[in-house]
Amino acid sequence: MSTIVALSTPRGRGALAVIRLSGPDAIAIAQRLGLTEVEDRCATLTTLTRPKDNDVLDQVLLTCFHTPHSLTGEDVVEISCHGSPAIVRSIIDSTLELGAVLASPGEFTLRALSNGKINLAQAEAIRDLIAAQTEAAVKQASRQLHGELSVALGPLKEKLVEAIVVLESAIEFVEDDLPAPRLQEIEHELATVSAGIQSLAKTYAAGRLLQEGIKVTITGCPNVGKSSLFNALIQRERAIVTDIPGTTRDTLTEAIDLEGIPVILTDTAGLRETTDGIETLGMERTRRAMGDSDLVLVVLDGSAELGPSDRDLLSQTENTRRLVVRNKSDLPGFNLSGCVGELQPINVSARTGEGLATLRSAILASLHNNGIEDGGLLITNARHYDLLCSTQRELEAAQSVLLEGYSEELVLAPLHNALRFLGQITGETTTEDILSEIFATFCIGK
Repeated sequence: MSTIVALSTPRGRGALAVIRLSGPDAIAIAQRLGLTEVEDRCATLTTLTRPKDNDVLDQVLLTCFHTPHSLTGEDVVEISCHGSPAIVRSIIDSTLELGAVLASPGEFTLRALSNGKINLAQAEAIRDLIAAQTEAAVKQASRQLHGELSVALGPLKEKLVEAIVVLESAIEFVEDDLPAPRLQEIEHELATVSAGIQSLAKTYAAGRLLQEGIKVTITGCPNVGKSSLFNALIQRERAIVTDIPGTTRDTLTEAIDLEGIPVILTDTAGLRETTDGIETLGMERTRRAMGDSDLVLVVLDGSAELGPSDRDLLSQTENTRRLVVRNKSDLPGFNLSGCVGELQPINVSARTGEGLATLRSAILASLHNNGIEDGGLLITNARHYDLLCSTQRELEAAQSVLLEGYSEELVLAPLHNALRFLGQITGETTTEDILSEIFATFCIGK
């Protein structure tokens, strides 16, 4: 096994940078660079020198972790040096001269997986934790990193194995068919497993939104204040705002954090009848954004009566998850509550900020209906969701065959498939090709 090296902190200038080595020669390489005292898990201040000419590389803090008590299960050395790209490059080059090789994306985590330090679901949680941009996403990734998904799957896999063992034993050692009471027990166990898998899979709707961000599209007719509302929600002047209708010709997207929930906010071109080719293209993008969104904010001008275009838009979004927003509430206007069906418009003023807190709360309330804040474990990984769905299909097939009274062999085939799919979530039955595809999405140095 080779000794790998990589920069574990972001590239660029900084106060400090961390370089990590892992493998059988990690400590020997550190000693040849200048480490004199090797004490496990203790940071040592030392001066590193280039082996070929003894030039000083940097004064660093160097920490050794002996196998198997390390991140990867191998000997690991972490070098905290000054964050100059030139220094980092010189240290890494020196380790390469001494026999180390550059790590591939995710190779440190892959070695931790190979050496039994973590399972595959935990490895993927490390990637998700690094990519998390909100508190809620961090919490879910941390839960999976600490093995909560594996713990949730454990009892289900055990029940599945118990059912398989009974059916396999019936084939090998029992000449007669299984008695009815024992078959009923197996049916009950499979129903329990199926219900548990289905319950986990249902959380993916919320988990996907948490992982990818909730898409919220602001739409409305020209000059109702969509761009002003967009700027007010993201709290900076991102969109150009003028009194000229049709100023916004394209979609603008920004990510915001609403109490730990990631929200992808999109400002769009106003919808109206026009012969302007560019404006028409903008409106086509508006309609695509509305179709792709999880929530639509339909903005109305509260200082004017509803026009035909407003009514058309309200009609078009009637069956869409939406909030109706009455902007310009700081101006004299009209009562729109009777014009938008049963929905109560949210009164806001993008200019003064009035009502924005209420609007943010309403956005969050609509998202909570997806189960994001239930407090439980959420499936956030599409691969996990697909495998849970595959497991569910195989369990349903096994239950159907069992109820119809077919032989144990026909029941066992889908049960073995179900167990294999569950094993792929945590890595027990995952092929090398799948592992390569997963770890290619990791950053180098992790």
